This record gives sequence, C-alpha cells and structure tokens, in this order.
Amino acid sequence: MKTPKNALEIVFITGMSGSGKSVALHALEDAGFYCVDNLPPELLLAFVDLQTQQAASHRIAIAVDVRSAKSLPALPAVLTGLQERGIAFKLVFLEASDETLVHRYSETRRLHPLSNPKNNDQRLAVQDAIALERELLAEVRERAHIIDTGFIKATQLQSIVKNLVNSNPQTAVPTTTLTVVFESFAFKRGVPLDADYVFDVRMLPNPHYEPQLKALTGRDQPVIDYLLASPEVLDMQTQISQFVKNWLPALQSDHRSYVTVAIGCTGGQHRSVYLVEQLAKAFKTDWPVLVRHREL
Repeated sequence: MKTPKNALEIVFITGMSGSGKSVALHALEDAGFYCVDNLPPELLLAFVDLQTQQAASHRIAIAVDVRSAKSLPALPAVLTGLQERGIAFKLVFLEASDETLVHRYSETRRLHPLSNPKNNDQRLAVQDAIALERELLAEVRERAHIIDTGFIKATQLQSIVKNLVNSNPQTAVPTTTLTVVFESFAFKRGVPLDADYVFDVRMLPNPHYEPQLKALTGRDQPVIDYLLASPEVLDMQTQISQFVKNWLPALQSDHRSYVTVAIGCTGGQHRSVYLVEQLAKAFKTDWPVLVRHREL
C-alpha cells in the first residue's frame, strides 16, 4: 500500500540517554530527513501541521527524550493524535543495559540529563538517573521498535536505522502493518534487550568445530550445506517457523508494529545466522521482514 506522493514520513527517535540517539539522527540526516533534536512533545502536533502546510520537507526525523522530562508524559497522547489524523510514523527506541550506559557515561564524563537539577529536584547518581529514565520512558517503549545498541558499533547502528526507515520505500510503514525482525546473536555476549522471542539453538551441530567451516558464517554455502544435512536443524527451523507463523496474526491484531525474533547460538556466527537467513527468506513473501546479525 502506498501513501500519496507528498505524504509526511515521520520517524521518532527516542530511548535511553547514552544509547546512540545522536548517531541515529545523523544517519537519518544522511538519508535525506529533516532532523529536529529534542523537540518538546507539546510542540509536536503544531510542528507537523506547519510542515504539512509549508510542504517544506516530507521526510522528518524527531528526537524526543528525557531532556524534556517534565513534558514527556504528553508524548503517548501526541502519538495517538497523529494516528487519529491518519499520519503514519515509525517510533524507534534505542536501548542498552544499565552496565553499558554507566560505562559510556564514565568514559565520556558527561552528566546524565536527569542528574541535572534543572530537570529534577536534586542531582541524582547515574544509576538512579537511569532507573528513573526507564520509568519515564516505559509507556513509550511499549509502542516502539526497540534496537539494542549495547554490542554494536556506531556504523552498525547507522546501517540498522537506514534499513529500518527504508524497509517500505516511499513511505513509513503504517502502524497497522507488522514488521518481523529476525536477529542472530551469541549467548556468550548476552541476550538482546530488543528481543520479543528468544530461541536457543546451541544444541544443534556446530560448524565451529569443523576446521574448514570455522572461519565462515551461516551465510556461506559450505556452512549451509553442513547444516542442511542435519535433521535436527531442519526440525528446529520448522518448529520456530510454525510458532512465529501461528502468532503473527494475533500480534498484528494487538496493534504491534514490530516483533523481534532472536535466535542465539554460542558464537553468533554459524547456526543462528543460518536460521535467521532461512526464516527471513520464508517470511518475506507475506510480511515486511528485517534481518540483523549482531555479531557479524
């Protein structure tokens, strides 16, 4: 389904402070979006109306976060207002673990926005500020597509964001369309925070122990042939596929915009990558699909 040529394409970038929102906004600017950083929620509808009237830019990216802490509770109602006007948008939430965020603040020596007395009654320790931030953003997070930035580089985040906004050319994906994200990962580096469903495939035959396959990945034909020869791998693929297929209609009926299916093995190079690629290939004929390989 296409929207009119001049329809607005809006991407909201939000999430935890220190999770990479500036990187994401720069990626969208490179992709041709008119970017606005830290626009207070109470000004969003007026800003959208202005852009519509002036036709200044049809691709808009807006960062909203706890720097507007006192007005942040208004954001869910604003998003509902956009939906009622029939304006399609994507809401992207950047996430990272507490440990990662504390480490990043320690490295940069920057002050957390909620540690600033202007945004709070008193200066908070970083960990307390992060806990408060999670509480303030909880409702927005529930409505968003989540990207865990804890184990990815800035260049990877830029690619993920660009792929996300370009997953349906010409327009943002309407909020009634469910996009399925298949993501591979290594358990040794932790489960992705953005995962809705997690499947453990570490019990499957491991190409890592085959000298000629160790340096390859699940996208290489020799590894594919090795895994295809195993009935257990095919059984796992069939069962995951059936589970996801059974529940996608219900998830869409629940007004979900995205669902992330994470598949993990020991190193995130072979088995999980192979299964993600195969599942994405099977589902892309019926659903919008995105693929991520966290460890590649």
